[in-house]
Amino acid sequence: MPLVLALGDSLTAGYQLRPAESFPAQLEAALARAGTPARVHNAGVSGDTSAAGRARLGWVLKGLPAPPAVSIVALGANDMLRGQPVAPMRDNLDAIITTLKAGGSVVVLAGMRAAPNLGQAYAREYEAVFPALAKQHGLRLYPFFLEGVAANPRLLLADGMHPNAAGVAVMVRGILPLVQAALAEAARTRPRAA
Repeated sequence: MPLVLALGDSLTAGYQLRPAESFPAQLEAALARAGTPARVHNAGVSGDTSAAGRARLGWVLKGLPAPPAVSIVALGANDMLRGQPVAPMRDNLDAIITTLKAGGSVVVLAGMRAAPNLGQAYAREYEAVFPALAKQHGLRLYPFFLEGVAANPRLLLADGMHPNAAGVAVMVRGILPLVQAALAEAARTRPRAA
């Protein structure tokens, strides 16, 4: 069975959710229901920036039971929330993607939108990073990881930022076709991983 690596922050880790309610667990269940079973490894760490994700990628990969056929990269939200410069985030994501692709993984990039209080100039620069990297590396892009969830109180925890279990289900439904397509590509290019 192919392995999917979900590399991210609290949105991936399942902040304040039961393990079965987390994004990786719900994605694994959705893939099984859709007839494209895969193991989904939760490599989400709450609070992680792109730099932290980049720093731990090596030991994450070493700890996996097999090389990931598909990798979902969902980092950068905490860079934005802290108002960090965009260029280093872009460099970190570029390095993460390059490493994963070099290991034979098919990468799906999950984008993020900037908070309005950071200003239009920052938002434009920040939000442009994800489609630019997807184009540069030939990746499948899910433009906004919280599509259909952000600003919907019924799908968020009390903090108004993190998804509840129902919100995660919406995220999974949105990104599922891209992950299925990536798994199909991985099966074609890495038949032994399927």
